[in-house]
Amino acid sequence: MKISMGLSYSGDFKADVQRVVDLEQAGLDLVWVAEAYTFDAISQIGYLAAKTSRVELGTGIINVFSRTASAVGQTAAGCDFVSDGRFVLGLGASGPQVIEGFHGVPYEAPMPRIREYIDVTRMVLRRQPVVYDGKVVQVPLPDGEGTGLGKPLKLINHPVRADVPIFWASLMGKSVTATARHADGWLPIFFDPLRFREVWGESIDAGLAERDPALGSLQISAGGMVAIGDEYAGDGADAVLDLARPTAALYIGGMGARDKNFYNSIVQRYGYVDEARRIQDLYLSGDKLAAATEVPRSLLASTNLVGPESEVRERLAAYREAGVTHLSIIPVGPDPVKLVEHLRDLLD
Repeated sequence: MKISMGLSYSGDFKADVQRVVDLEQAGLDLVWVAEAYTFDAISQIGYLAAKTSRVELGTGIINVFSRTASAVGQTAAGCDFVSDGRFVLGLGASGPQVIEGFHGVPYEAPMPRIREYIDVTRMVLRRQPVVYDGKVVQVPLPDGEGTGLGKPLKLINHPVRADVPIFWASLMGKSVTATARHADGWLPIFFDPLRFREVWGESIDAGLAERDPALGSLQISAGGMVAIGDEYAGDGADAVLDLARPTAALYIGGMGARDKNFYNSIVQRYGYVDEARRIQDLYLSGDKLAAATEVPRSLLASTNLVGPESEVRERLAAYREAGVTHLSIIPVGPDPVKLVEHLRDLLD
């Protein structure tokens, strides 16, 4: 199992780079760079490529509305080139607030769009002429659109790899099915390795049933905060788990509209129906602190790795059994390098 870590899109990126350099030596395998509506992820990937030598560099995620499909293919090829074959492409749909409010693009057909972007990206990486007639993507433009001068083109350069891993950040239903069928990997959220099938099992199975064997097994990147030690036994874990409350409340209560919050739906499907509704009511009314206190401790405990070494070992075994290939961590404590080294020893 690889160890991955995400960079905060609102943090001090250049300070985070030095942290990545240190953790690379400790055993970090992959770093995910988020984008949201802050600095673009691609420029940061290029900077990281120049500062590191071994760690893989992934977008976690870029959305499929603010770039054309061929541009995403070019980006994957370019990032893989400057990193000497260490790039991982993480794609997602973001949400209408960002896509329509920040990018000024209609939030339409997100699932077909991602699936078609994956197809086109693979065509670009394999230096095939980009000819694609999809629901969302038509390249070249059809007759009657544009100047009529467009012609099929293939990438000029020869990519380092013809197949860059593509992860899909999907949440529910048909999107998860499409992920299991078409993508190399999956980026879920609120992943409980013991109960995730209650939320996604049927969708994953439906996609895997039609998956091309050439893609290999579906990779999964999931995890949470990591704190290992006897001081985190039982109630001792509360101080660490409480750190996750504000972010959990934001996703459960404040992401999307009241009737269209997929994170809230996920938590409800885990069985926290009343709790999810209370969190949303409080968050949308402006009482974010009260919303955070309503996040169930059991949800936090089951989606993070906080406890004595014996408990963390059991949790790691559960993640492995669930098919997680990339343990995505948020190191907690004064010495993240030592923590990653410890975790690397537990995984090896």
